[in-house]
Amino acid sequence: MADRYFPNTMLVFVDETTVQQSFPEGAKDPLSKLLHLPYRTVCQKLKSAAQDLKETIVKETWVCKGGRVSDYTLYTGALGTAFLLFKAYQVTRDNNDLALCSHIIKACDSASHGSGCRRVTFICGQAGVYALGAVVAKHSGDEQLCDHYLTKFKEIELPKDLPNELLYGRAGFLWACSFLNKNIGRDTISPTQIQAVVVEVIKSGRKMGKGRCPLMYEWHEKKYWGAAHGLAGIMHVLMDMELKADEAEDVKATLRYMIRNRFPSGNYPSSDGSESDRLVHWCHGAPGVALTLIKAAEVWNTTNW
Repeated sequence: MADRYFPNTMLVFVDETTVQQSFPEGAKDPLSKLLHLPYRTVCQKLKSAAQDLKETIVKETWVCKGGRVSDYTLYTGALGTAFLLFKAYQVTRDNNDLALCSHIIKACDSASHGSGCRRVTFICGQAGVYALGAVVAKHSGDEQLCDHYLTKFKEIELPKDLPNELLYGRAGFLWACSFLNKNIGRDTISPTQIQAVVVEVIKSGRKMGKGRCPLMYEWHEKKYWGAAHGLAGIMHVLMDMELKADEAEDVKATLRYMIRNRFPSGNYPSSDGSESDRLVHWCHGAPGVALTLIKAAEVWNTTNW
């Protein structure tokens, strides 16, 4: 493999020790020593570090920019900062985080106007602004604002030629629907609306997947496997949907196809048929696929994945 990754120098397994015990052989770097500590101690240290990192990110991406939004998306822009604040609020229940999160979402909403009818996903589109906006408003007790964002979300129309992938396609819209239903209430977005999109994703995948793999998709004329544009991301979202038995079997068979065709290194091809074992990212490669396989283990309650 080429150097498009960080070498993993961690031990395969780390024994827990007490604070009083000396660190075992091999625990030479700070991270290894940290992982040898009791579980609760590790959790507290990681939580404290995450809080410090959150403050740094908010300062660099929001405060230092004077609250101006040039990129409103969750993936690369200000909505990502808002999402971080919401996740922090879920852990600490700090209302200051929730208030700043709401403020940033409103700025993202304003900045998203005129971004075009194709920006319809959770990560890279207005669906993310409206979905996160509605959930945060619900937590803030502002029912009027929550209804405003939900109304805007339900007005989104998906272009007929929309791709199926996670960042810019149907899977990305479905992720936003799932986020709303999980955080506001079941059927906030109707099963009928969701199912119509699921049907299109399955139909498109079956049409292209004839042959070795039940479901296959293209992004810019390439059959990607990764989380951002390919199979891993789409399968992950489909497993959050209410699938018919034959649809669920197609998802399982697609994941098995990916596992059978992984590289000897354990990494996964960036696209179907690729022999280049060099990308180890969330977008392309094993990290994104691993998250999808964990999801499969949770959904089907088996360790086979």
